[in-house]
Amino acid sequence: MFPQTPVPPSNNISADDHTAYLLAAIVDSSFDAIISKNLDSIIQTWNAAAERMFGYTAEEAVGKSVVMLIPHHLQNEEAEIIARIRRGERVESFETVRLRKDGTRIDVSLTISPIRHADGSIVGASKIARDITQTKEAERRIRLLLQEVNHRVKNQYAVILSIIRETSNRSQSPQHFEQQLRDRILALARSQDLLVNSGWSGASLAELIEQQLGAFGNEHKVVTLGPPVTLNSNAVQHLGMAMHELGTNSVKYGVLGRGQGQIVIEWKIFPSDGEDFVELCWSEMTGSAVAVPDDSARRGFGSVVLERAVPFSLRGEAFIDRGADYIRWTLKAPLTEMISQRPSEALASVAKNLGAREA
Repeated sequence: MFPQTPVPPSNNISADDHTAYLLAAIVDSSFDAIISKNLDSIIQTWNAAAERMFGYTAEEAVGKSVVMLIPHHLQNEEAEIIARIRRGERVESFETVRLRKDGTRIDVSLTISPIRHADGSIVGASKIARDITQTKEAERRIRLLLQEVNHRVKNQYAVILSIIRETSNRSQSPQHFEQQLRDRILALARSQDLLVNSGWSGASLAELIEQQLGAFGNEHKVVTLGPPVTLNSNAVQHLGMAMHELGTNSVKYGVLGRGQGQIVIEWKIFPSDGEDFVELCWSEMTGSAVAVPDDSARRGFGSVVLERAVPFSLRGEAFIDRGADYIRWTLKAPLTEMISQRPSEALASVAKNLGAREA
C-alpha cells in the first residue's frame, strides 16, 4: 500500500525518500486505478482509485492473484501479459473487461509496464486501469443512433420515391409536378423537424397540426379540440402527410383558400372491445357551395394518402365524406399505434400503400 500523504522534506529525509513519498502520494490521489503485481500475478500494491473502481479494500486485494479481477473467458490475457513483461515489453493501452467485487463487469483501458529492481532485473509489473464504462456506453448509444438514423433515412427515401411516382402519375404538367413534389417534401420536412427537436421521442398532435397548417395561412380559421396526445414518430410522419393533403385541398377549394367558413379538427379517445382508440376528425364547412373536381374516374394522391396509406400504417380505418359545402375526413385507430414506440421500419409501409391502385 502507498502512504496516504507525502512527508514534507526535512534534514532527516533524503532526496530519494522525499521523491518516493511524492510519487506515492501522486499514485494514491490518482483517479485511475494503479496496481502493482509480481511475476506470479500476485497484487503488491493497491491505490485508493483501485478500491473505488473494483470494490476491494487494499487489505482484501494485496496478496491475492490479480486473476480475481479477470472474467473467466479472458484469463488467458494475464498469461500473455506476464510473458511480455518478462521480456521487458511495455503493454500499450488496450480495452478489456474486468470484474468488480460484486461480480459486475466494468469496461477498462489498461496500460502495463515492467517494474525493475535496482540491478535492472524485472520483478513485476505496474498496471494502470481507467474506467471507460461511460465512454463505451456512449459509443454503444451512438452506434444505435446511427443505425436508427440509417433506417429512418432509407424509409424516408422510400416515401419520397413513392411521392415522386404518384405525383408524376397525377400531374398535368412538369410545372405542376415540380410544385406538388416540392410542397409534399417540405411537409415531410416539417414533420421531421418536430421529431428532431424532440429527440425522436414524438410530438403532440396539436403541435403537428399547427406546424403543417401554419404553412398555408388563414390558420385563425382552424379550431383544434382534443386531449393532449403525444404521437410516436410513425404517427407524426403519416398524420403530417394527411394534414398536408387536407390543407392543400382546402387552399384550392375550401376555407384556407377562400377565407370563408371554418375547419374544426377534433379528436377523442374512447374504449372499444377492451382497447383504447383514437378518433380524429377533420370537418371543413365552407359556408357555400364550391366546385370540387370529380375524382370518381381517377383517385388523387391525397385520396390514396387519406384513405389507404395513413389508416393502414396505423392499423385503423378512414373515411372521406364530401358535400357541396363541406368535407369531412375521419380516422379511427388504436391508441397504442399512435403513441407507443414503433420500429422505424414501420414508415416504409407508406411507400407500399402510396403506390397501391384500386382494384
